[in-house]
Amino acid sequence: MVEHLLSDQGDQLRLTPNRSLSWRGNIHVWLGLLAIMASINTGMWLAGAWVILPFAGLELVALAVGFYLTARQCRRQELLLIAPEQLRLEKGIFHKEMEWTLPRRTTRIHLVAARHPWTPPRLFLLHQELEIALAPFLNMDDTRLLVNILEGKGLRVERRQPDQGVWF
Repeated sequence: MVEHLLSDQGDQLRLTPNRSLSWRGNIHVWLGLLAIMASINTGMWLAGAWVILPFAGLELVALAVGFYLTARQCRRQELLLIAPEQLRLEKGIFHKEMEWTLPRRTTRIHLVAARHPWTPPRLFLLHQELEIALAPFLNMDDTRLLVNILEGKGLRVERRQPDQGVWF
């Protein structure tokens, strides 16, 4: 998702992955699966197949870990500040973990075309030998929107074809 924020220093963009379900929604889905599995496992236990109970518990734990890790990664965000003289990119999950400040005049933006029609193109900020991936979690529509915003702010986006190799 691309959000345009107002800032004293320039234009600021907040880039986040799309979140189809909140943390509370994830918990509700997990509890629903727990209820279904508990009823099935109770029937199996009453039928004498008690050996499946530990595996059902492990399955629920693995599912909970998967929900947690996915929800955590969906909390990632990047803030891109487009000031008259510089670009500042901040990345993090719950707080700023990494930050780059690059001169606007000599920083290039590369748009690497997708290798497959179902995958979005990739964006990179390039300055001298430094290459920083820009919002790799965006879908195709959000990537197009971000490119349009960047070009509208006067930044030059160079389009490249992907390197040869596997399609994904």
